[in-house]
Amino acid sequence: MGLYTRFCSGVIFPLHEKLKSHDSVARLHELEKSQYLPRPQIEAIQTQHLKDFLTDIGTHVPYFRDLFKQLGFDPASCRSAEDLQRLPFMNKSVIRENVDALKADDAGPLSRYNTGGSSGEPLIFYIGKARKSHDVASKWRATRWSNVDIGDPEIVLWGSPIELGAQDRVKAIRDRLLRSWLLPAFQMSDDKVREMLAQIRAVRPKMLFGYPSALAHIAEKARAWNIPMNDLGIKVAFVTSEMLYDHQKQSISEIFGCPVANGYGARDAGFIAHQCSHGRLHISAEDIVVETIDADGKPVGPGKPGEIVITHTATRDFPFVRYRTGDVGVLGTEECSCGIKLPVLAEVQGRTTDFVVAADGTVIHALALIYTVRDLPGVQRFKIIQHSLERTEVMVVVDERFGDGERLRIRRDFAARLGERVQVEINEVPEIPREKSGKNRYVVSHVKR
Repeated sequence: MGLYTRFCSGVIFPLHEKLKSHDSVARLHELEKSQYLPRPQIEAIQTQHLKDFLTDIGTHVPYFRDLFKQLGFDPASCRSAEDLQRLPFMNKSVIRENVDALKADDAGPLSRYNTGGSSGEPLIFYIGKARKSHDVASKWRATRWSNVDIGDPEIVLWGSPIELGAQDRVKAIRDRLLRSWLLPAFQMSDDKVREMLAQIRAVRPKMLFGYPSALAHIAEKARAWNIPMNDLGIKVAFVTSEMLYDHQKQSISEIFGCPVANGYGARDAGFIAHQCSHGRLHISAEDIVVETIDADGKPVGPGKPGEIVITHTATRDFPFVRYRTGDVGVLGTEECSCGIKLPVLAEVQGRTTDFVVAADGTVIHALALIYTVRDLPGVQRFKIIQHSLERTEVMVVVDERFGDGERLRIRRDFAARLGERVQVEINEVPEIPREKSGKNRYVVSHVKR
């Protein structure tokens, strides 16, 4: 570790987190100790955190206070994660219908977030400082598994408006101090990709972070243009937020000359699992309980596919308890040989994000369209289908809040991204047809790129 990296990870970033009243540093120290404990001790930590969490929200969160009373559920009786099966599932509909009742009556400052999720159902929810601290610490622990740390030069290829909309002077100074450069993943024209590749060569980052589809896309462009990218000393490419396909992993690894570390999580459910140097996804089990269930909501054992259900014990200000993610996964049956004793998520299925192509041939990350639709009033679910360069269809399941203003917003934003002459069809439907996998793929493009 270089001197500047050591200064950043040991002084600058801890000071930054302290000023934000986050306890990320203390959480990191705890997580780095517990990851090597025998599995029974990790389970004991998880159970204690779960018991404290359920007791807390049963006292301070109106929704769970009423629910526990109705069910006769005593959080103090919690003896293991299996006791969660006495509680009902949460989904996006439950959260949308109980937003205010899900806020703790003694919650500190809350940040508003929204997500479309892999199911295409928009969701507005809130995150408190405890959850933010856990997410930072969990990600920090995972980067260290690949021998990189905060302060090592980093290129982030991302597209969330939360990140891209916060580029004020203070954040810009902070990112420069931490040696982190953010590149927008929405527009992928050849000119933009050439600029990205030039910046990556200039920065010579130790790590890349971003969508697998975006990193694979610029990797293949570098291959096609004979731009060498494997001589920069990049140690790892972290990918998340989408399904990582084998061909993407191969392209990223070959072109950038580094291993690819996958991460599974979501803005609503949190950072759930991260990949170690041996290629296994380790669950952040100290604070996150992962269940897998069948179509009837019954538990399925390790080694069998089931819907992933999350309970996040660092979400006391706006709790996620038995939250159905809509993703399908398989819990591992064996310990990883890397030495980390955290349980393994053997497989994740079903998350997909695509690119779309504008009328002039510009390749655009599909999230540029998703962000327009997912937070509009009245939109319950959606699916975007690009049939051709001239025609794009938006299927929406809506309620009475969706009207002419929302239709105009979709057509205006899509025209700005895809082209003024592109026909945008908005079809209100009672339900979104599912893929054969059982998932709702929220963007499909039939245009070759």
